[in-house]
Amino acid sequence: METLAAGLSAEIETRVTETDTAAKWGSGLVPVYSTPALVGLMEAAAVQALNGRLPEGQTSVGVHIDLQHQAATPVGMRVRARAELIAVEGRKLTFKIEAWDEAEKVGEAVHERVLVDESRFIARTRSKIQSG
Repeated sequence: METLAAGLSAEIETRVTETDTAAKWGSGLVPVYSTPALVGLMEAAAVQALNGRLPEGQTSVGVHIDLQHQAATPVGMRVRARAELIAVEGRKLTFKIEAWDEAEKVGEAVHERVLVDESRFIARTRSKIQSG
């Protein structure tokens, strides 16, 4: 396990399919890469940057994202996202994330994740079922 410090980064890529479109997600009516899909790709890049670097039994959960979706991407084109850890404040991790398609920059975000004990987090979440 490595120490978490600013500068950790990862980049991931996907190809836009019909299931990624705004029309499919219900976030719009057009057949282009949706903002919800872009959020997912960006979060996945942040998670990848942490892969193998967290203590046993810990995971991270997304708690905030401030996103600008700057350009549309058609079905069939590749989109890549690069996440860089820019701050570590106790359990809070802050990432700067940028995304590009094959033609231009399509988005940027500041994303916060919080470190949690995975088993306690899951148990607390499941307890909602019994109390509800």
